[in-house]
Amino acid sequence: MSNKLTIDWDNFLKNYWQKKPVILRNAFKHFIDPITPDELAGLAMEEEIESRIVTNKNGKWDAKFGPFTDFSRLGEDHWSLLVQAVDHWHEQAATLLEPFKCIPQWQFEDLMVSYATKGAGVGPHIDNYDVFIIQGKGCRRWQVGDRNPNYKQFNAHKALLHVEKYHSIIDEEIVAGDILYIPIGYPHNGISIGESLSYSVGFRTQTSQELLSGFADYIIDNLPNGIFYQDPDLKLPKDPYQIQPYELAKLQDQIIDLVKTPNLFNDWFGKHITLPMHELNIVSVEPPYEYDEFQSMLQTGAKLCRVPSIRMFKIGESGYIHGEKINLPKPMIDILCETEILSYEQLQDKNVLNTMLKLVNKGYWYFID
Repeated sequence: MSNKLTIDWDNFLKNYWQKKPVILRNAFKHFIDPITPDELAGLAMEEEIESRIVTNKNGKWDAKFGPFTDFSRLGEDHWSLLVQAVDHWHEQAATLLEPFKCIPQWQFEDLMVSYATKGAGVGPHIDNYDVFIIQGKGCRRWQVGDRNPNYKQFNAHKALLHVEKYHSIIDEEIVAGDILYIPIGYPHNGISIGESLSYSVGFRTQTSQELLSGFADYIIDNLPNGIFYQDPDLKLPKDPYQIQPYELAKLQDQIIDLVKTPNLFNDWFGKHITLPMHELNIVSVEPPYEYDEFQSMLQTGAKLCRVPSIRMFKIGESGYIHGEKINLPKPMIDILCETEILSYEQLQDKNVLNTMLKLVNKGYWYFID
């Protein structure tokens, strides 16, 4: 099963990306749902998979978090099941992401899948990420407002942050194969016309505050020798209680110099950005493979498959995966990033095999026949 996406990416990036919402009609021609409602419900029963059920019966909002064991009491309308990071757990659903891999992947978060009954939705809200909402089975009506920093938000339920009434700049129904793109900050509300499935491909970046906090933690752990403020050209001030502008500037420069030190910032960011945003199906090998056993398995035809949706990126000549640096040359890192299934022919170098052995034993790749 393979759904083909038809988007003029140059036109889309120029006119819509993080600029304004748009409906891309029939973006997936002859769309086929890669997952069934029953399969989605099965995922929601798993402890390690994030899921929730949102209901809006008789004007009252409610939300419950999985894992779930029973769906029989929910009725036939006004409830939705939402499952996060389905790309980590369902191979066919993950194929929907392939056409979106032209966008910088360090900004990608996950594939969320939503099953909704008649009249269901999660209410009018604002997301802190960009999202492509692919309509699958059924039909949903979407009302999207303009961006406005003055919108008031409120808790319709302790787990549901809603936004006040807004004027819709988009008010249309979308059907199978249509995509609604909504940039960060635009209020929106989707209501299922009948039974429906939708797939949200989300792109999220952290705030500068979050990044600064993460970098500060890295500096504390990796730069043990403190950098102290010094002023060898000090002149006695008229007011010793007044902090001088040049002193503040020197303090700012000390901090900025740390951020602008490539070997520090790049290494931190590579490790930081490859940390998972959701639970991954990573299982370390017990007992771990020995080198000779590992090499023999590859030589006899076994292949290595990368764990679905594990985050792996390149910065300069270095590669990073799951919060750690990969100690391999750039050409090999290119192969690891671009190839999901590896064979012995690609890994024959002894240094490569030793490094891959460590990564396989940690559970980042696994053997398939």
